[in-house]
Amino acid sequence: MRFRHPDGSTVHLAYCTNVHPAETLDGVLAQLRDHCEPVRRRLGRDRLGIGLWLAKDAAHALVTDPSALRGLRTELDRRGLEVVTLNGFPYEGFGAEEVKYRVYKPDWTDPERLDHTTALARVLAGLLPDDVTEGSISTLPLAWRTAYDGRGAEAARTALLTLAQRLDALRELTGRDIRVGLEPEPGCTVETTGDAIAPLTAIGHDRIGICVDTCHLATSFEDPHTALDTLAEAGVPVVKSQLSAALHAEHPHLPDVREALAAFDEPRFLHQTRTATAAGLRGTDDLGEALKGDALPDASPWRAHFHVPLHAAPAAPLTSTLPVLKAALTRLVGGPHPLTRHLEVETYTWQALPAELRPRARSQLADGIAAELTLARDLLTDLGLKELP
Repeated sequence: MRFRHPDGSTVHLAYCTNVHPAETLDGVLAQLRDHCEPVRRRLGRDRLGIGLWLAKDAAHALVTDPSALRGLRTELDRRGLEVVTLNGFPYEGFGAEEVKYRVYKPDWTDPERLDHTTALARVLAGLLPDDVTEGSISTLPLAWRTAYDGRGAEAARTALLTLAQRLDALRELTGRDIRVGLEPEPGCTVETTGDAIAPLTAIGHDRIGICVDTCHLATSFEDPHTALDTLAEAGVPVVKSQLSAALHAEHPHLPDVREALAAFDEPRFLHQTRTATAAGLRGTDDLGEALKGDALPDASPWRAHFHVPLHAAPAAPLTSTLPVLKAALTRLVGGPHPLTRHLEVETYTWQALPAELRPRARSQLADGIAAELTLARDLLTDLGLKELP
């Protein structure tokens, strides 16, 4: 979906396909048929943006076979779909029964992460619509914190500088400007937007910036306006933003709140949990850990890294951090010029929701994704953007 900003620029809205993960190119093509096109039809749109997640095998197939890349581009056009952004965070296995810590491997200390991201950039340059010259890729924020030291920091910096050079060369070769954004996430080396400033300014390249995920922003209790102003002052570009909402518990000391939270403790994904205290941010790596005894102070609200559907907050006594998303979006695109032109709804946890909230059929999932995109569209038009055909 495209929108005209009051300054005349085009802002793109997509939804991320990691909600229906596929490891192979055939699986990606099936996604377009079974999920993406039905969502577009529900929205009554001739064109829908999708943020593709390409696992390593699918990316390899596309970057090594020009005919396969042309075939994917043709299939996108045929189904009324377009791609301006990729989710390059998960490498493989995002549909596994247990993902947890595996999603952070390989990290930016491993040459495979550089090779994979380079492949994604080359693929995206070939998928961009004819009238679009800018693409974006989100990637993991360097590494999970426990696997990172001074030597790792230097290896990651070198890898990102090499990536920047490759992106420059790609621009010269194709005329397509592909940018990559580190996506701060709780528990990682770059947990907050503030953590991103030092490594990104050390790289000092406008094609390497930040991806602001509003669920992660909220989980870390960051104020959106302060965070985005600080990034702007530091000259760190916002490459893209993922529109998402975290799980919020206002009174985590109450038994009924604990019981409600426990329903969201599931075995597939990591749900880092945080609370803001007078002594600073406290947290656990997973929701189940937070619920055990006094592992986490419970005098103040808790937030958990669980991407809940944007249009449907959890039932009381829980809620979502949708207000944080709205505040961030206001700062991102509500000003005289957008801070980013690539927005991506990213609720990948539909099948990890408590059983009574999960979609029971493919059609229900499509309905839910369409409802999320409708909410995002309405937020954008309320900020003065005009939806384009």
